[in-house]
Amino acid sequence: MRLPMVEDEVDIPQTCQMVDAFLDAGFNYFDTAHGYLGGKSELALKECLTSRYSRDRYILTNKLTNFFFKKEEDIRPFFESQLAACGVDYFDFYLMHAQGVENFKFFKSCRAYEIAFELKAEGKVRHVGISFHDKAEVLEQILTEYPQVEVVQIQFNYVDYDDPAVESRKCYEVCRKHNKPVIVMEPVKGGNLVNLPENAKAVFEALGSASPASYAIRFAAGFPGMMMVLSGMSSTRQMQDNISFMKDFKPLDEKELEAVGKVQEIFRNMNLIPCTACRYCEAGCPKQIKIPDLFAVMNTKQLYHDWNADYYYNNVHTSPEHKASDCIKCGKCEKACPQHLKIRELLEDVAKEFESA
Repeated sequence: MRLPMVEDEVDIPQTCQMVDAFLDAGFNYFDTAHGYLGGKSELALKECLTSRYSRDRYILTNKLTNFFFKKEEDIRPFFESQLAACGVDYFDFYLMHAQGVENFKFFKSCRAYEIAFELKAEGKVRHVGISFHDKAEVLEQILTEYPQVEVVQIQFNYVDYDDPAVESRKCYEVCRKHNKPVIVMEPVKGGNLVNLPENAKAVFEALGSASPASYAIRFAAGFPGMMMVLSGMSSTRQMQDNISFMKDFKPLDEKELEAVGKVQEIFRNMNLIPCTACRYCEAGCPKQIKIPDLFAVMNTKQLYHDWNADYYYNNVHTSPEHKASDCIKCGKCEKACPQHLKIRELLEDVAKEFESA
């Protein structure tokens, strides 16, 4: 999802280098979806991975996303188009994407789960799973109604672990109860656990020279039942850093867990907007407001209180009729948001911060 980019295009040479380094280090799991990078993720994957390596060298996951089908009859043609875009004959894992109360109802009405299980029986999918963004009780419902689901992808990181809006811990416990392997998404929370505030960064620096990302990813990977921890790496440098601490993986020790606890407390006291920049909100915004970017500069202003955030708000991330105050409050963004943020209210706060005379 977060591949290296040159303006609006995927940096193919660098992505090829990253794929090579990843496979050479013994890793082999790749995750994509049709909507990632405006449809360019699958095509880049074909160019950089599937056309260059034999099928037994990698494990490939794709997803069925609600934006790309309206009825049951649309699902199989869409699935076949995904196989073609990725240049493969089957997917190792096929996930019902972004499941929650409303999406689950829609998927059920279109028999999406049943079709996925049929595709598995036909050999076009090896394993059927879900990616999930909602309360633990909804996950309990899905896994009870569809015990055939083989794997669950949840948001899991040390900031969201006990966050009542995300319920990472509770969702993880539901997965364990149902004996479902867990795939972790957002282990560094869209980069928020890499670009730490100074007082949080100092906590980890006191331990040594390891990167903030290493503590976040190792935190998630250290729990029992974690099948995979995803990392949206967008540069060769990030790739090499992740390889350095995951190739010979060791869970966080007692001292490191204590440091994580201190950083958790710092975040709890900061009242930042917990946006992960997935951009699902932006895709459907009729005013084309760059919502994640505006939330990012709002957080930057909270962290550093300098002129830089104002400059980026006014000169980089907004233009006439595309400012926070231009929100028409249609609510499409909030329906699409996996974090269940009150985006309309937050945009009002952003407008007050940056647009007041």
